[in-house]
Amino acid sequence: MNPEDKSGWTPLPHSDEDLERAKAVPDTPQTRAPAYRLAWDDEEFMTRRELRAVRLQLELLKPEMMLAERGIRSTVVLFGGARIPEPGGEAWAAKNETQRKNLEANARYYEEARNFARLCSQHSAKTYYREFVVVTGGGPGVMEAGNRGAADCGAPSIGLNIVLPHEQAPNLYVTPELCFNFHYFAVRKMHFIMRAKAVAVFPGGFGTMDEFFETLTLIQTGRMERVPVILFGKEFWSKAVDLDYLAEQGTISPGDQHLIDAVDTAEEAWDIVKEFYEIA
Repeated sequence: MNPEDKSGWTPLPHSDEDLERAKAVPDTPQTRAPAYRLAWDDEEFMTRRELRAVRLQLELLKPEMMLAERGIRSTVVLFGGARIPEPGGEAWAAKNETQRKNLEANARYYEEARNFARLCSQHSAKTYYREFVVVTGGGPGVMEAGNRGAADCGAPSIGLNIVLPHEQAPNLYVTPELCFNFHYFAVRKMHFIMRAKAVAVFPGGFGTMDEFFETLTLIQTGRMERVPVILFGKEFWSKAVDLDYLAEQGTISPGDQHLIDAVDTAEEAWDIVKEFYEIA
């Protein structure tokens, strides 16, 4: 038995052993047929629509197991727009001059995301990178800034990519061993939240709104413990989302709008996290 095998002794052959044995059989019409392939090694079979439940389970298990093996117990999540450029960078997503100017003005949030991730990662180092590990969607814009801030101080960071027609190639600052790819949005969002000790939300579009409101709903309904939910950009969010109006209309409970904090700088945000968790 391999001494590094932590799954426990068994008299039965492991799947990896049978996989090698199956590859060593003689090449015949029978062994070349799709029916002969081991089920989990048969890509055509694994991508059948009837196997959706199995794929959902695999997407939940793979990152969970790999993060646990790495010893990562908690994270700080950075949500935000893929279209936010680095200061001085090209506003590649702009469709007109107004959008270009606004995206360039919002580039300051790239720097704030980078700074916030750096502050989180500096504290994470004190826990040997087991707590407060930065996690982003792994793409460009604010996501890149978050992973970059961690890389600035030599810290690991997680990227949770998803297969899309555009935008979502992994940025170069994600720790390669912690760079995951998803087919299912729902499972990806579960992994964002499962270890989250704080959620920072930067200006963004539909995807950012979706992630923000799912987090807020989980906390508001008691399905998730309360953690700091921090909106970066007071002016942006005061216009993009009016929670006071929802409270006035009675569609949320009085006080629900106070489940979040709004800030403009990384230092303000980190102060909120430190106070919440009584970090010295």
